[in-house]
Formats: sequence, structure tokens, C-alpha cells
Amino acid sequence: MTEEDRNPLRNQASNTGDGLREHEVRTALLDLLAEVGSATATEAAARLGFSSGLCSFHLRQLARHGHIEEAPRTGGRARPWRLKQHVPNANAPTADQFGDLTRGLEDESWQRWLAQRDQAPSEWRHDEAFSAVAYLTPDEMSRVADVIRRVLTTYQDREQRPLARPEGARPVALITRLFPLLPPEAGDEGQG
Repeated sequence: MTEEDRNPLRNQASNTGDGLREHEVRTALLDLLAEVGSATATEAAARLGFSSGLCSFHLRQLARHGHIEEAPRTGGRARPWRLKQHVPNANAPTADQFGDLTRGLEDESWQRWLAQRDQAPSEWRHDEAFSAVAYLTPDEMSRVADVIRRVLTTYQDREQRPLARPEGARPVALITRLFPLLPPEAGDEGQG
């Protein structure tokens, strides 16, 4: 029996024509659990616009890799999931590690795009990657982030309401990182 025979949803998730990839589904599930605390596969599917089977499969995979765990059940057959609860100790993961996981998935998505964009339909073979450096105060940096979030809210209902998506719409990664640039450390200036 092949891996695809054992996990048909995995094959479906990575090969669907609508552009869904495993890491995109898992990132959406992690973000949802961080936002709401706990959710079942059915609740996640309703919120994210994926099938409950696809959400169930990826929730189990996230649990298998130690990122999430089953939340206490409140009765019935519902199987809620939550981010992994860690017992505090000196080696406990920090909140930054969740951000690191998310950024790693984003970077993986970007690298996959670069490697496979020639396989995308011709109208989708471009991207809008850009960066800029601006001199801002901490308050200004927060205001810029707020403006970006407000612009993106225009499109967020399409996640939960597939009928609101225009014909030809596909999932697009929208990644914004605002952070202060630190001066190079002594000894780093001669490198690069």
C-alpha cells in the first residue's frame, strides 16, 4: 500500500487544481487555533472554506508532529483541537517559536512557488514580491501594519464564503513583515 493509498486527502491537498498546498492548509489551521483557542475539523472547515475531511487530516498531521493536541471534549463525538499546551520549564517553547513555525511555512511556500511557477497557468506565472526600507517610529510602524490589515479585510470574507470569490480567484499568500533593521555586529561588516 502506498502513502497515497493510506492518505488520499494528502494527495488531494497537494494536487488540486485550485492551488491548495498542505502547508497552506496547516498554516491556516494553526492561525485559526491561535485565534479561537480550540476548534473541531467541522468548525475549522466552516471558518476556512476547506472540507471537513481535509481539515481533519491536517489537524491529525499537526498533532502527529507535536504542534497541536486534542482539547478536552465537552460531550458528544466532537473532537476539538488546540495548540499544544506545554508544561512550563526552562526548555519550554516560547511564543516566538509559533511565529518561527509560521514564518518557516511561509518561506517554504515562497520557495515552492519559485521552483514551480512555470507549471502555473500562464495568467498566474507572476508574483508581486517587493520590499522597501522606510524610517519609521514604533507608532508609525504599527500604523502602517494597521493600514495593511484594513486593506486585507476587504478580501477576508472570501475565505469563509466561497461564493463571494470572483471567478478565477485562487488562494494567494499575503505576507507582510515589519521589523526594525539592526546595525551589523562588529566583525560582520566585511562579510557579504
